[in-house]
Amino acid sequence: MALEIEYDGDQAATISTEHTLATITGADTRVLVVDLSPMVAGDSVTLRIKTAVRAGGTERVAYTAIFAGATAVPIAFSPPVPMPTGGTVTLQQTAGTGRTYPWAVYAFG
Repeated sequence: MALEIEYDGDQAATISTEHTLATITGADTRVLVVDLSPMVAGDSVTLRIKTAVRAGGTERVAYTAIFAGATAVPIAFSPPVPMPTGGTVTLQQTAGTGRTYPWAVYAFG
């Protein structure tokens, strides 16, 4: 298995808006990686990965994590998530001042 960056970018967050980072097609196992170093005290960010159980199924949250304030370990990695039908990865800043977050989705190919 070769690890590759499948999608990447920078997301300028608007408070309370769930921003779609990538709409993923195709089957693979993926990891969402976000650089949270822009966060300071009072900021809060929620990361989500959504996928369906099978083709034609309803997309639902498979992973969610909430981060608050400045962190000593600023790179957030999701666990590997099998996505047999693709899915969606999102970032939502829920508190603080809107920041810009570098992110990537890694695929195991």
